[in-house]
Amino acid sequence: MTGAAKRKGDRAELEIARLISDELGIAVRRKLGAGRTDDTGDLDGIPNTTAQVANWADALRAIREKPLAAEVQRGNAGDLFAVSFIRTRGGIWRAVMTVEQWATYAREVLR
Repeated sequence: MTGAAKRKGDRAELEIARLISDELGIAVRRKLGAGRTDDTGDLDGIPNTTAQVANWADALRAIREKPLAAEVQRGNAGDLFAVSFIRTRGGIWRAVMTVEQWATYAREVLR
C-alpha cells in the first residue's frame, strides 16, 4: 500500500471508529498490524465482532471483497460476527455483510 493510500485508509478507520463509538456509546479504536496472515480485522472494541474498513474509489469492488476478507479475519479472531464498513461516494458509510454473516447476526438477535 502506498503512503497516500495508507493515510487514506488510516483516516477512514479513525472516522468509522469514532462514528461507531458515538452511535453505540462504547470505545472503538483502530487495530494495528493490518496485512498479517493472522489479521483479525481493522477495529477493536465491538463485542464479538470482526470489522473490516474500506474507503476505496471502487466501492463495488470493496463490497465484493471486504466481506470475504472479514470472514477470514473473523475466523482468525474467533469472533461470532463479521461486518465490513464501506465508505461510498459522498462520504456515506454502509455496513455490508454476506447473507451468511447477516443470518448469524439475525439468529443471535432472534434468540
